[in-house]
Amino acid sequence: MDAQELLKRYNNGERDFHGINLMGANLQQAKLSDIDLRGAYLGAVNLSRANLNGANLSGAFLFRADLSMAKVNTASLVAADLTKANLKGAEFIKSVLKGAKLSGATLNHVNLRQSNLESVNLCGANLQGINFRGANLQNVNFSWANLSGARLSGANLRGANLNGIKLTEAYMNGVDLQGANLDGVDLSEAKLSGANLSDAILTVANLSFSQIRTAFMARTNLQAANLAGSNLMRVDLTEANLSKANLTQANLRNADLTAATLNQADLSGANLQRTSLHNAYLWGANFTEVNLMGANLTGANFRGAKEQGVNWEVAVLDHTTLPNGSMVG
Repeated sequence: MDAQELLKRYNNGERDFHGINLMGANLQQAKLSDIDLRGAYLGAVNLSRANLNGANLSGAFLFRADLSMAKVNTASLVAADLTKANLKGAEFIKSVLKGAKLSGATLNHVNLRQSNLESVNLCGANLQGINFRGANLQNVNFSWANLSGARLSGANLRGANLNGIKLTEAYMNGVDLQGANLDGVDLSEAKLSGANLSDAILTVANLSFSQIRTAFMARTNLQAANLAGSNLMRVDLTEANLSKANLTQANLRNADLTAATLNQADLSGANLQRTSLHNAYLWGANFTEVNLMGANLTGANFRGAKEQGVNWEVAVLDHTTLPNGSMVG
């Protein structure tokens, strides 16, 4: 069967073309919504700007196929082979790609909003500007992938492999990353407001100038992380480990750092207005020019901290250990 015959039969109302061989066919801009191409051989086929909304492409062979700018919404691509396919700018909104092969595929600026990619391997993929809003990304292998500028708000990333990924300027508001291993990951200028990062590992991670307002980061390990200039307003950081972290010029207004560890952390120029540091440890921390207006320092320990330009009288002091070792309140 060639492309002309397929289009003729499709226009006559036929939809079932499962298992057909259209290797290398030119179907550019073809309108093939709701077509059944299960198990079809579509290697190197040109489907650029085609309409495949509602199509069944489960198990289809699409090696090196051109699907750039195509519309493949609410479609089934379960176990489809899209190895080295060109998907640039394509739409796969609410589509199912469980078990699909995407190795070497071009995925820049693809729209996969609310799609299901559970357990897909995207190791080392270039995913710049991709739209994963509300997508199911459980157990996806993202190791060493480039997700700069990606939209991941509301996505399910439980069990995903995030080793070595790049998330600079990514949109991750409301993402659930509880317990995730993000050791050393670049999240600079990322949007993480409302995200759940409780119990996550973010040691040596770069979160500089990121937006993390009202996020959940209880017991998160942020040892030696870079949070310079980040917005941590109203963040839950109870029992978090921020030892040796860089928090210069960070906004921690109304944040909860109860029982947190900030030994040798650099908080110079940070905003700690109405922040709770109840029973927190800040041994040797840099507190130069910190704003402590209304902060709760009950039971906090600042032994050996640098305190130049700090006005302790504007904070709540009760059993607080000051830098010189004396206890007040």
